[in-house]
Amino acid sequence: MPKHVAKPPIRKHTGRSRSQSNRGRTAGRASGEASPYDAGMAGAGAGPAERTEPRREVSRLPKAHLHLHFTGSMRHGTLLELAERDGIALPDSLVEDWPPRLSAADEKGWFRFQRLYDVARSVLRTPDDVRRLVLEAAEDDVRDGGRWLEIQVDPSGYAARFDGITAFTDLVLDCVRDASERTGLGIAVVVAANRTRHPLDARTLARLASQYAGRGVVGFGLSNDERRGSTEDFVGAFRIADRAGLLLAPHGGELRGPDHVRQCLDRLGAHRLGHGVRSAEDPALLDRIVEAGVALEVCPVSNVSLGVYSDLTSVPLPQLLAAGATVALGADDPLLFGSRLAGQYATMRAAHDLDDATLARLAEMSFEASRAPSDVVAAAKRDIAAWLA
Repeated sequence: MPKHVAKPPIRKHTGRSRSQSNRGRTAGRASGEASPYDAGMAGAGAGPAERTEPRREVSRLPKAHLHLHFTGSMRHGTLLELAERDGIALPDSLVEDWPPRLSAADEKGWFRFQRLYDVARSVLRTPDDVRRLVLEAAEDDVRDGGRWLEIQVDPSGYAARFDGITAFTDLVLDCVRDASERTGLGIAVVVAANRTRHPLDARTLARLASQYAGRGVVGFGLSNDERRGSTEDFVGAFRIADRAGLLLAPHGGELRGPDHVRQCLDRLGAHRLGHGVRSAEDPALLDRIVEAGVALEVCPVSNVSLGVYSDLTSVPLPQLLAAGATVALGADDPLLFGSRLAGQYATMRAAHDLDDATLARLAEMSFEASRAPSDVVAAAKRDIAAWLA
C-alpha cells in the first residue's frame, strides 16, 4: 500500500430546516432527512411505471467519489450548529430556505453562489471544526456506499485563520488519516487553485501539492467560475504539478462548452475533467476524450441546480456512456445542492431509466478513474460484481 493515501481497513449531528424544491427542478434535505434525490437508495427507487423488476439498493453499491469540495461537503446541521456557536448570521437561504435557489447563468448568479460558499467556510474556526467536517464527510460517503474519496481543497481559502497554507494542509491530512481509520474509507486530497486569484498563487499551491505528493495529496486542480480568468495563465502551475506526478484535474466543460474543454486538454494536460459534461456537445471532442482515456467527473444535481441543464433528464449521461467515456458521478457541493453521492446514482437511474448493470459500470469507472491503490480497486470491483449478481 503506498504511504501517500489513507488505506481503508476492512471496512452526528443534525440540524433542522425546511427543505424546498429548486425552481421545481431539484430538492434537498435537511440533515438526517432523505432527499428526493436520494430516494432511490431504499430499494426499487423512482423510475418509469412499466419497470417491474426489483432494483438493488444504490447505497450498497461500492463507489469512489472523485468530485467533492471541502467546504461544500459540510452537513447542513453542522453549518447551523457552528454558526450558532459563534454568533454568525446566516442568510435565510442557508437556514429556513435551504437548499438555496441557485443559478450560475450569469456573473451575478455565480457571485451569489460563491457568497454562500464563503459564508459556509467562515464557520470553520478551529482545528476540531475541520476534523469534524472531514469525519462527517467520510461517514456520509460510507453510508452512501463510498469506498474511496478524493476530496478537493484550496488551502489558501483557510490560510488566514489556520496559520498559512502549509499548516492548514498538514491539518487536513491529519484529519484525513483520522477519518479513514475511524470509518474505513480510503481518502486522498486534491489541492485546487482558484482561477479567480492570481496565477502566481496557483503556482504556489502547485509547489505545495508537489511537496505532499506521495504523502496524502494525489492531484492538482483548478476550480471556481471557469468563465473567469484565462486558462492559459495557469499552464505554469500545472507543469509544476505534472512534474511531481500528480493527477491533473481542472474544472472544465460545465459553465463553458467544448472550446474550454479543449484548452484544458491542450494547455493544462488534464488527466481528468471536473465536470466535462458539455463535451457531449461536440462528438469529435468526445471521441478524443474517449481515445485519450480522460475521465469526466459528472455532477448531475449540481448541473441542474446551477442551470447548466434545465432538468435531470437533460443531463447527457447516456450520450457520454454511449460514446465510451469514462464517467465518475460526484456530488460537488452537497451543502449547497442538497444531495450526496448515492443521490447522483439514484437521480440518473430515475431520469434515464438506467438498469443496474449500467449503475455497476458507473461505479467501476469511478474506481478506474481514481488514484486509489490497486488492492482497493480490486476489492471494490469484486464487491460491485457481487452487488450485481
